[in-house]
Amino acid sequence: MQPERKLPATAIIREVGLRDGLQSIARILPSAQKIEWIRAAHAAGQREIEVGSFVPARLLPQLADTAELVAYARTLPDLFVSVLVPNLKGAERAIESGAHLMTVPLSASHAHSLANLRRAPDEVVADVARMRAAIDAAGSSILLEGGISTAFGCTLQGEVPHDEVVRLVRCLLDAGVDRISLADTVGYADPLAVERLFTKVRAVAGDKLWCGHFHDTRGLGLANVLAALQTGVNRFDACLAGIGGCPHAPGASGNVSSEDLAFMLRSMGIDTGIDIDALLALRRQVADWLDGETLHGTLWRAGLPKCMSPAQPEAVAV
Repeated sequence: MQPERKLPATAIIREVGLRDGLQSIARILPSAQKIEWIRAAHAAGQREIEVGSFVPARLLPQLADTAELVAYARTLPDLFVSVLVPNLKGAERAIESGAHLMTVPLSASHAHSLANLRRAPDEVVADVARMRAAIDAAGSSILLEGGISTAFGCTLQGEVPHDEVVRLVRCLLDAGVDRISLADTVGYADPLAVERLFTKVRAVAGDKLWCGHFHDTRGLGLANVLAALQTGVNRFDACLAGIGGCPHAPGASGNVSSEDLAFMLRSMGIDTGIDIDALLALRRQVADWLDGETLHGTLWRAGLPKCMSPAQPEAVAV
């Protein structure tokens, strides 16, 4: 009989629907509704939100108001505000905005990197080094996260060897990132692969490995979260209503849904600080704003079990 694995007592759900979700939807949500989304998510207990991305407005007009959203989010107490940046220009705008963290996407798949950023992975690493220099020159406290996408495979390239992911992690650390996250961008991961890769990366990155980003394309999103939890990771990206996708992965859904993930963690006795009923109310509001769009997730259909209150657990069984 195998010994029971310890799980983290707390976990953080980093809401990325305002970026990863909305960039995949042609409709442009008004800034006022995005601000209400941020306010309501904060009121529901979410304390980390990726509010947008500093990309050219001509490419992603859905995210053109990112600086405005950062400014508002910074007014909310104890809210950790992050953004995504694809290049040095975006990093400079992130530094100016006052965001707490910026994530640079680096695809472990050479083919996906060229299709998504028009740069090879090692060229992105060189960009990251320039971003590190810009942060230091500005005297900024913003954290720099290297987000390795397609870490478990790619629809364009196919297999992505774990050794290549580990190599890129080493390169990012040498370039000066403060944090590392791993993403199953196209939904190829399974729990065993997650356990193996996160363990390998942990051996190189230590506590700088801090976040998992899982899509639920093939129904394994939450199972993969559990596998990562068992390696010690306790921060996960999620999208309200499971919106989002990948333009290079036909049929790919968004991240695991925030409300489903909050329920699973709550049911396991892991404290997220989230009022799930309030999060479900926000989901209904966002569903109204996105009427006609494809939404995902399952908790909203049945609600919380009668035996479970939305209050947080007092302690976790480990």
